[in-house]
Amino acid sequence: MCGIVGYIGHRDAYPIVLKGLQRLEYRGYDSAGIALYDGANLNVCKTKGKVLDLKNKMEAENITEGNIGIGHTRWATHGVPNDVNSHPHYSNSGDIVIIHNGIIENYASLKQELTSRGYTFESDTDTEVLVNLIEDVKKKENVKLGKAVQIALNQTIGAYAIAVFDRNKPDEIIVARLGSPLAIGVGEDEFFIASDASPFIEFTKSAIYLEDGEMAIVRLGREVRVRKIQDDTMVVPYVQELQMNLEQIEKGGYEHFMLKEIYEQPSAIVDTYRGRMLVDKGIVRMAGMDDNIEKFTNAKRILIVACGTSWHAGLVAEYIFEDFARVPVEVEYASEFRYRNPIIDENDVVIAISQSGETADTMAAIKLAKSKGAFVFGVCNVVGSSISRETHAGAYTHAGPEIGVASTKAFTTQITVLSLMALKLAKAKGNMSHADFHYHLQELDLIPKKIKKALESNEHIKVVAKKYMNAANFLYLGRGFNFPVALEGALKLKEISYIHAEGYPAAEMKHGPIALIDENMPVVVIATKKGHYEKVVSNIQEIKSRDARIIGIVTEGDKDVRSMADYVIEVPDTIEAFTPLLTTIPLQLLSYHVAVMLGKNVDQPRNLAKSVTVE
Repeated sequence: MCGIVGYIGHRDAYPIVLKGLQRLEYRGYDSAGIALYDGANLNVCKTKGKVLDLKNKMEAENITEGNIGIGHTRWATHGVPNDVNSHPHYSNSGDIVIIHNGIIENYASLKQELTSRGYTFESDTDTEVLVNLIEDVKKKENVKLGKAVQIALNQTIGAYAIAVFDRNKPDEIIVARLGSPLAIGVGEDEFFIASDASPFIEFTKSAIYLEDGEMAIVRLGREVRVRKIQDDTMVVPYVQELQMNLEQIEKGGYEHFMLKEIYEQPSAIVDTYRGRMLVDKGIVRMAGMDDNIEKFTNAKRILIVACGTSWHAGLVAEYIFEDFARVPVEVEYASEFRYRNPIIDENDVVIAISQSGETADTMAAIKLAKSKGAFVFGVCNVVGSSISRETHAGAYTHAGPEIGVASTKAFTTQITVLSLMALKLAKAKGNMSHADFHYHLQELDLIPKKIKKALESNEHIKVVAKKYMNAANFLYLGRGFNFPVALEGALKLKEISYIHAEGYPAAEMKHGPIALIDENMPVVVIATKKGHYEKVVSNIQEIKSRDARIIGIVTEGDKDVRSMADYVIEVPDTIEAFTPLLTTIPLQLLSYHVAVMLGKNVDQPRNLAKSVTVE
């Protein structure tokens, strides 16, 4: 969950590493640090707090020189967030320095062994154990740094992406990964290292993504040498051209990345279905499905594994696949799926959903499903990510970089991809007529314009947010396709405003949650005209009789809910299956404005990180 950055070349390393950390701060932001080598001295500066705090400290202490540097922004796992536990970490000799994203699970036994041999430790981290293990191996085996890193990693259990520098070998950085992402940017006589490509996008479009279990020696004047950590087998690295650009990762005039990404959803959805959905021809073209269509048509069931917002997108997909393609669907938390000995075989299709493509629990679920013989299809946003490489086939959402920790456009673009998949499967199985298929394509094609229309309610939503910003609890209710949207709306509010919120199926409200309702409880009810509208209206009447404050998300022109609700927020009309793409928009804006009004850090909420790459 941490972000790592490195540079070796002819430029000043400090501004490159610092800006890289700022771009990776979504991965962790409780502490940060940088190590710079200036040709004579290896200087480390680190601090609890944000990257801005690190910048101020480094410039106050005049630690900015050097053409080699590694940096780290932390999301604490081992050891509380403080200056000492911040990365980088030195070895006991002070010669070797390391940054690390991940968890070394057997660090305690390794630490005990190293302590018995005279090593001392300042921090509570597993990372300081690893750097001293590397130093110990280097001394005992009398080997170069690269070999020492390899031997040490073969003694560890856990997950990692690391960058290691030795002042005695000042022309190289050693990197390795297992379970955590790592990219190497290849420039002219210079190299960049990062958790993703955003820190070096303005310097080079060429990148190498290390595979799990690989390490590389990044050395000046040499090509990158990649080998397997376990058996030392050499690997020919694949250099790919990056698709993102610098403009995509800047705020573009918006106050926060989250707001920018909310407003990007119309264009992100178009990018998601562009080239795939040919409305005039009545075709959905998806290579990952086209090449494996029999796996889908013959599947006894579809299992969807995901975490967080992606899990909510999976719940929406359950309704869509079962409605369109008439195939049984189960949606699992990846974190539970991997541990509960699930019944799964070669007749199952597993769809794994992850914005980053690096979510550790989802990766583990994929490996488990593959070991049982299931066909695994990935849906993710980041090209070259671990999930895109680990799955049998897949589809990218093409949402562009999502920097805000609270996912917005990830949710809607995932639903878009999953809708296209369900439509394609329905057509292939003969469960949808050509006329219905074409009608659904036309409706999906209209969604971006309808989202733009929904975004026009922003100023009205600010009024609602101001009214209820001090509420201690919120309840979100929805039925059918919009029950998962209620869950997602509650999650968004919890994530960025720290207000307790719960999502429920509207009909379940009377089986417990209704006991919570009083005149101080805002209840957000998704009540579009499609589906079980009359039932939801009945639920609203029950709530109204308990004096709750009602915020209705309704179809344009609605009168029934308007007559009962304290506030209504309108969205355009569409077919029921696609309503989640519209109803989620006001809920995103509501959570955003409440959080801003409460003075919260919207893009970097406390205790959270964008990409959960450890358990």
